[in-house]
Amino acid sequence: MSKVEEFEELRPLLFSIAYRILGSVGEAEDAVQETWLRFDGSATRPTSVKAYLSAVVTRISIDVLRSARVRREEYAGPWLPEPLLSDPYQDPARSVELADSVSMAALLLLERLSPLERAVFVLREVFAFGFDEIAEAVGRSEAACQQLLVRARRHMEAGRPRFAADRQELATRFFDALKEGDVGGLRDLLAADVQLVGDGGGKAPKLANAVVGAENVARVLGTVFPLLIRIDVSFEPHEINGQPGAIFRDRDGKVLHIMALDVLDGQIQTIRGVINPDKIGHIGPVADAWAIDREVKRARRQPN
Repeated sequence: MSKVEEFEELRPLLFSIAYRILGSVGEAEDAVQETWLRFDGSATRPTSVKAYLSAVVTRISIDVLRSARVRREEYAGPWLPEPLLSDPYQDPARSVELADSVSMAALLLLERLSPLERAVFVLREVFAFGFDEIAEAVGRSEAACQQLLVRARRHMEAGRPRFAADRQELATRFFDALKEGDVGGLRDLLAADVQLVGDGGGKAPKLANAVVGAENVARVLGTVFPLLIRIDVSFEPHEINGQPGAIFRDRDGKVLHIMALDVLDGQIQTIRGVINPDKIGHIGPVADAWAIDREVKRARRQPN
């Protein structure tokens, strides 16, 4: 098998590692590409290509994350991970771990960890790497990696939700109510302390602050989305980061907005929307959100 074939066989795994460490599709793809360049330029053949490439992509991702954390601290408004429509890496033996770890809720919990803790947690808990491989990847002893994992687990378990099996049926009801502007129907599906969070990054219109509470969130959604539909914005339900969500498009089919739902105990706990054009361009051509915002305001002033 050639170097190219070996690398391409492992590309899904490498991307999945990098994405979970970085929370960014673009940065993960760049990390994978840099991994290839280093592999291609290496004169020696590693004993285990998988272990070698996983270690390289992890080290690159840690370095990228360290610089990215500064940018995220200065980010305009709430920071959310870049939406992922489908995880390229599949492993039936670890399907639960893979699905849980890619949700926006889990990725936001991972943001609380140090870069090293995050890398160790991802490699061990999600992909089941041995501590010898993890130690090589992060440049620490096996004992140190075990301690990093203990700290990471403590942070993650304190806030990690478990998502209900009936979430898809509830999501269908939610999007039906959203389309109809049914405030009461929306309210019935929301947890009392539900949060609506938008990520525009200062580059697209969004809610000024997170909206909290079933009544408030239902009224915002039940007011805004019927106006969007009036100006020919459409949406298609789609799995986002392994959870129910939708892709919103303008009348030309360009991507306007990505919405993801966290469902727990038969209710929607958090609604996250990503409208920052830098974070949704990998999904398709991006709509002009400011122009849509102006149209919505005009539609609000006009009678039905």
